[in-house]
Amino acid sequence: MSLKKRTLILLFAAAAFTVANSFTYLKKQVLASMDEENPKIKKLRLSEGFRAEHLYSPSEEDEGSWVAMTFDDKGRMITSDQYGSLYRLKIPAIGSASSKPKVEKIKIGTGANIDKVGMGYANGLLYAFNSLYVMINNGKNNKDFPRSSGLYRLQDTNNDDHFDKITLLKELVGQGEHGPHSIVLSPDGKSLYVIAGNHTDVPEMDGYRLPSNWQEDNLFPLIKDPRGHANDRMAPGGWIANLDPEGKKWELVSAGYRNAFDLAFNEVGDLFAYDADMEWDFGQPWYRPTRINHSTSGSEHGWRTGNSKWSPSYPDNLPPVINIGQGSPTNLLHLKDAKFPAKYRSSLLAFDWSFGIMHAIHLKPEGASYTAEREEFLSGIPLPLTDGTIGPDGALYFLTGGRRLESDLYRVSYVGSESTAPVAIKPINAENQLRRDLEKYHVAGADKSAIKKAWPELSNSDRFIRYAARLVLEHQPVSEWQSKALSEKNAVAKTQALISLIRMGDGSKKNEILNALSSINYKSLNEGEQLDILRAFELAFLRMGEPEGDTKAKVIALLSSEYPARTAQLNRSLSKVLLYLDAPGAVDKTLALMEIETEPGTESLMEETATASSDLILRNPQYGSDIAKMLANMPPMQHTYYATVLSMAKKGWTEKTRATYFSWFKKALGYKGGLSYVGFVDRARKLALKNVPEDKIEYYNQLSGAELLTSNGNDIIDMTYPKGPGKRWKVESAEKAIKGGLSGRDFKNGKAMFAATTCKNCHTMRGEGGAIGPDLTQLGTRFSSKDMLEAIIDPNAVVSDQYAASQISLKDGNSLVGRLVNEDNKAYYISSNPFAPEMLEKVLKSEVVSVKSSQVSMMFPGLINSLNEDELKDLMAYLMSGGNENNKMFSSK
Repeated sequence: MSLKKRTLILLFAAAAFTVANSFTYLKKQVLASMDEENPKIKKLRLSEGFRAEHLYSPSEEDEGSWVAMTFDDKGRMITSDQYGSLYRLKIPAIGSASSKPKVEKIKIGTGANIDKVGMGYANGLLYAFNSLYVMINNGKNNKDFPRSSGLYRLQDTNNDDHFDKITLLKELVGQGEHGPHSIVLSPDGKSLYVIAGNHTDVPEMDGYRLPSNWQEDNLFPLIKDPRGHANDRMAPGGWIANLDPEGKKWELVSAGYRNAFDLAFNEVGDLFAYDADMEWDFGQPWYRPTRINHSTSGSEHGWRTGNSKWSPSYPDNLPPVINIGQGSPTNLLHLKDAKFPAKYRSSLLAFDWSFGIMHAIHLKPEGASYTAEREEFLSGIPLPLTDGTIGPDGALYFLTGGRRLESDLYRVSYVGSESTAPVAIKPINAENQLRRDLEKYHVAGADKSAIKKAWPELSNSDRFIRYAARLVLEHQPVSEWQSKALSEKNAVAKTQALISLIRMGDGSKKNEILNALSSINYKSLNEGEQLDILRAFELAFLRMGEPEGDTKAKVIALLSSEYPARTAQLNRSLSKVLLYLDAPGAVDKTLALMEIETEPGTESLMEETATASSDLILRNPQYGSDIAKMLANMPPMQHTYYATVLSMAKKGWTEKTRATYFSWFKKALGYKGGLSYVGFVDRARKLALKNVPEDKIEYYNQLSGAELLTSNGNDIIDMTYPKGPGKRWKVESAEKAIKGGLSGRDFKNGKAMFAATTCKNCHTMRGEGGAIGPDLTQLGTRFSSKDMLEAIIDPNAVVSDQYAASQISLKDGNSLVGRLVNEDNKAYYISSNPFAPEMLEKVLKSEVVSVKSSQVSMMFPGLINSLNEDELKDLMAYLMSGGNENNKMFSSK
C-alpha cells in the first residue's frame, strides 16, 4: 500500500474522533506509517513496545561517518565524524511534525579568532563541567588535522555559545581502532573516567590502583600473532583511568583489556567495560570471546599478546560478568536514565558493530559482583552500530557508521503500556560494600590498619573480595606482611598472600615461598583452590626463576602425583608447570591426554557465550565466513593446547613419542580456525623442531606437514591463493577491467580462483562443488558479464526466495538468522552455516513470534576483493565458459 493511500485511510479514521484528539492521533499514525515505509526502519528488529525513528543521515549531507555523541547542557546533541569535524544538532521533540534535526558544524572561536585547525577525529565526547571533553584518536602524520591523539577540553569563556578555548589535558601515544576511546562522568559527578585500547601506551600516572609492575606472566610458550597483529603490544593492554576535571591528577583504575571501546556505571556506581575478542584466534584454546567485565578498583583482566592471554581462572585477574560471543564492541551505556520499563532500568546496553546487535545485559547482583542475562534489544542487517546515549527526554539515541560507512542517526522510545516511572534504587549488598571498603586502601602509603582489615578476607569465599583484599597487601610495604604470608596456616589465605609476595617481593625468599606452597595440603582443596596454587607456582618460576636442588625435586614430586588430574582445566595448568620443570613422565602423560577425544571439564574451557556463533554468520557474512568455516571443521582446542605446551619439552622423548607428536601437526593443519590458526600451529611445530636432534630435523619437519604449508607458514597449499593485490571491487570498476575482452585467459587459474573465492563451496560447475546454491554450469548462456558481476559484488541486491535467509523473532526477546529449509506442525528447521548446510537448528513454533525475510543472501559479498585484475578476468572467463577448458576465451598454451 502506498504512503499516500495509507494517509487517506487514516484521515477518514480520524474523523471518528473528537476534534481535540484527532490531530494527535492522526499525527502519530501518519508518522508510524512513514516509519513502516522507510527501509532504514524496516530493517530493524526491536523489543516489544519500542518504536524507532530515523532522524538524519550525515553521509548523505557529506558530513562523514559519525562515531561519537553527547548532549550538552542545553539539550543539543554533539557528534563527531570519525575522520572529520564535530557537529551540533537541535533534535526535534518526540512526536513533533518535523523530524529532521538542525545541524551546524562546530567552529572554535568566532570572527577573526576562528581556530583554523578546528576539532574532530574524536572517538569519545562528553559534556561536563561546562566544557566539552574530546578524545582525539588521530594518526601522527595527518596533515589535514595535525592535532595529536589525546584528551582535550573545549570551553566557552565569554558565554557567546561558541567554544573559544582548547586545552590539551594529556597527549596519548596511540592511534587507530585500538587507540584512545571514550570518556564518562563519575557517579558522584566530580571527576572523569577514560578508556583506551591496547595500542595506546599507559601514560605516566599520579597513582596506580593496579600496581604497575605488570609482566606477561605466562609459562605457556609465547607465540605472537603469525600475521603480526599487536606483536609489539605487551602488558598491560587496554586501560581505564580516573582524572579530575582539569586533567591535573590521573590515576590508573583498571587494565588488561584488548580493545574495550566504552565504559559505563550502573545505578549504584559499579563500573563496567565491554571488551573485544581477537577473531583471528577462533578455534584456539586462548581465544576469548567479547565480554562484559566488572571493572573494579585495581582490576586486571588478563589480555596479553599472541597466545599468552590469561585464563579467566587465574586468581591474579578477574573473570567476566558474561561472555557475549564474537563481535566488535563499540558503545556501552546504562539505562538508569532511560524512560523505559523497570526491566531495563538496571541493565546495560552493549553495541556490536560487526553483527548489528544491541545486547541488553540484565545485571543481577551476586556477592561482591554480578551475573547477567542477555536479551537482543535491537538488531538490523546490516547495522554497524557506533555510539549511543540516553537523551534529556529519556529516549535512546544511537548512531551507525564507522570506517567511512553510510552513517545514520536514530531515536528509540518506549510506546508500550508498561510504566516508565523511575524505580527505587536498591541498596548494595553486604559483600559489595565489603569489597568497596577494601578498595579504599588501593592507594600507596603505609597503613597498618589496611593489613588488619584485609587479611581475614584473603580466605573469603567471594572471589572479588579475595582479589580486593590481596591488592590491599600490594599497596603496603612488603616488610609489613612478608613473614605473615610465609607463616599463614589457612591454605586459601596463604596462597593469596604468597601470590602478592611473589608479585611485590624482590625474589630473595624464593625457596621459602616454594616450600610454603609445597606444604599446603593440595589434595584437600577444591578445583579452584588447586588452580590458584598452580598459578602461584607458575608466577614464582616466572618472577623468581626456576627452582633448584631439593626444592625443585619437592615441587615435581608433589605435582607429578596429581597429573593427570580430574578436569581439563587442571591438566592445562599442571602440564604447563611440569613440562617447564622437565618433570619425568610429563611428556608421556601429556601425549596420552591428546589421545582422549573429550576430557571431563572440556566444555567449561569453551567459555559458554550468550550468543550462538552459528546465528551470527548471516548477520554479517563478511565477518561470518570465518565462523562458518570453523564450525564446519572445528579444531580440537584442548589438543592444540597440549601440542603447544609440549613444544617447550626438551627431555623425556623417544622416537616413538616424537613420531606420534609430530604426526599430530599434520592432522591439525586440516582443521579450520580463525585467520591465524594455521600460523599458530606452524609456529608451535617449529618451536618443537628446535628440540629434536639436528640429524632428525628434516625428517620430523616433513612428518609434521611442512609440504602442506606456504613459505611463510600462514596458509595451506591446498589450492592456489590469489596473488593480489586485491581491491574493493565495484560493479563499475570490475566491468571496466573486463571491457577489453577475455581472450587469452588462463583456464587453470580461473578454476583455482573459483575455489579460492569459496564459490566452489556452494556452487557446482560441471559436477564439481557444493549444492547450497544454484549450479553455475549454464551461467554464461543465461546472463551477461554485468549481471554476473552485480550478483557477485552485491548478492543482497536481488535475493531468490529459494536462497534467502530468514530472521526469526522469539518470545524470549532474541532472534536468529538462517535459511528456513523445512518445517512441520511443531517446529522450523534452520540452516545458518552455508559451509555446513546439514547442521540444522530446530526451533519450536510455540517459541516463535514472527518469521520474516532478512533480505540477506546466503552468498557472502565481496568474495572477489582478494583478486587482482588478471585473476578477476580469469575467474570471469571460467564462469562465462561454464568451466569449459576448450572455450575460445582461453589461450591454446
